[in-house]
Amino acid sequence: MDAFVSRSLDEIRFWSRIMKEHSFFLGLGFRAEDTQLITEANRFYAIFEDIEKRSHEFNIETDPYTIKEFNTEVQNAATNIWAFKRMVLGLILQCKLPGQTNFPLLVDHISREANYFRNRLGELNSGKLEPLPDAIIDENVFFLKIMADHAKFIGHLLDPSERKLVEQAREFSNDFDMLMFQAIDLSHMRPQSQTVPLLSQFVDENRVSVKSLRDFKKTARDLIDECRIKSIIHPLLADHVFREAERFLFILDMFDQSLSGVKVNKREIMH
Repeated sequence: MDAFVSRSLDEIRFWSRIMKEHSFFLGLGFRAEDTQLITEANRFYAIFEDIEKRSHEFNIETDPYTIKEFNTEVQNAATNIWAFKRMVLGLILQCKLPGQTNFPLLVDHISREANYFRNRLGELNSGKLEPLPDAIIDENVFFLKIMADHAKFIGHLLDPSERKLVEQAREFSNDFDMLMFQAIDLSHMRPQSQTVPLLSQFVDENRVSVKSLRDFKKTARDLIDECRIKSIIHPLLADHVFREAERFLFILDMFDQSLSGVKVNKREIMH
């Protein structure tokens, strides 16, 4: 059960911080008159800040039952912020918030992350994590789309005069769109596509691209911090997307280790 506790805490510590920051970004994008939406975004910020703080009060020795209850509480919070994000997306797409500055794709993007988070907590609590071959494909389909979106956001939030960086962001966007479509194709070919050589090549190829995107994000973050480039990217957003790329790399490394250590049927191995 130690694995259940450590995995649960790891997911909550990472994603509660991400949800907290999403609340902050949404609030920044609303108009001054959107007081109700701003209040709601601030409420979610406080909820996830509290969850993040409490997650650090637990450790690997904590009783699994306590963690299970905590997971349920956090899953409810993640479901609520997911619903809020979808409601905001609806308002934007119906042109009911003219002049607000959150891209519809960004609001959809952060709602997908909330959905991923709540589903993961549900899987942990039910003890039904996906078998490794399915996890490899599904995690990549999810994260490759996230990375492709990030590249698009960076390209659109950099000042248009930063032509070279805007072009680099566009290249990353195209690269990750292509990788995502490859992942979707591999997904459609399941279960026949889930051989060790194919999955191993898939993980390796994605890892190379994620590393270079991670390095690009790190450079952009540092340049923004030092006020050396022109953009409307909040420094916290630059760091936020960098951390998500690091997270994806960490997951790819785990998959790589699992695949290289597997000689027999991988179905019984949980990621």
